[in-house]
Amino acid sequence: MLLLTAVATAVLVACIVAGAAMLPASDAPVATASEAAGVTLLAVGIVGICVVPLILLMGFFTIQPNQARVLILFGDYKGTVREEGFHWANPFFSRRSGYTNVDGKPAALSTKVSLRARTYNGEHLKVNDKCGNPIEIADVIVWRVENTAKALFDVDDYNSYVHTQSETALRHVATTYAYDQMPGAAEGEITLRSNIEEVSAALKEELSVRLEKAGVVIDDARLTHLAYAPEIAQAMLRRQQADAVIAAREKIVQGAVGMVDMALSELSTKQVVDLDDERKAAMVSNLMVVLCGESDAQPVLNTGTLYQ
Repeated sequence: MLLLTAVATAVLVACIVAGAAMLPASDAPVATASEAAGVTLLAVGIVGICVVPLILLMGFFTIQPNQARVLILFGDYKGTVREEGFHWANPFFSRRSGYTNVDGKPAALSTKVSLRARTYNGEHLKVNDKCGNPIEIADVIVWRVENTAKALFDVDDYNSYVHTQSETALRHVATTYAYDQMPGAAEGEITLRSNIEEVSAALKEELSVRLEKAGVVIDDARLTHLAYAPEIAQAMLRRQQADAVIAAREKIVQGAVGMVDMALSELSTKQVVDLDDERKAAMVSNLMVVLCGESDAQPVLNTGTLYQ
């Protein structure tokens, strides 16, 4: 760059000197072709010495860490500068890659592209899950530009493209899985509530496929909000409470049956008392009531014989 500037300056200075030497004497009109050429050289040299250095200085630019600049010469893509520092390039490289609409007004897109990781917090969306239940869901994604040429030339505005495709991918993933395990569903089926890691991995893969066209890579994708829609939230809460009560009752009954069986076996093995089938049935009934009842049992003392 310095050599080019020096050569251009030397040529322009030579034009000025040559033109001045070819000028006619003071106050004399220009009469010959050589004198006219001298005037032309002098004018070109003066204009050039003022304009050319300014044009060459316009070629300087800086690249910050994790930043890149796309080089476009008269509409032709020439490459991308990713190395940080102070650079010089053809001053006629474009400083804009096009225009986009911001709030309905055209806005220029810079040829400088940030390669830093960015975070997008998605809005709460209302969608239907695999079972058709309305749910509210939201996500957060961490993304960055990998291919600057694709980001600027394959999509109109890569920022808006990322936001739109993030919403579309989240809707698709939400409709692929059920919110929670439903009655009759296969055991171990992936659900939105119980399998966060698997759902996040599926969302990340879906986004990677959709955003590859824009030269964007996804570093992470997670769900930040998951809930039933307000119109069915109370009904689903009652269903979850009923499932919890049933599971607790099953555990209590299994334990009570085991305790009754152990009691009968111990009585029979140690020959503490010999009970016929009717007395065993009565004992089993009483023990089950005591063990499975929600309130404390009220004992009744039998002061007669076993059969009275």
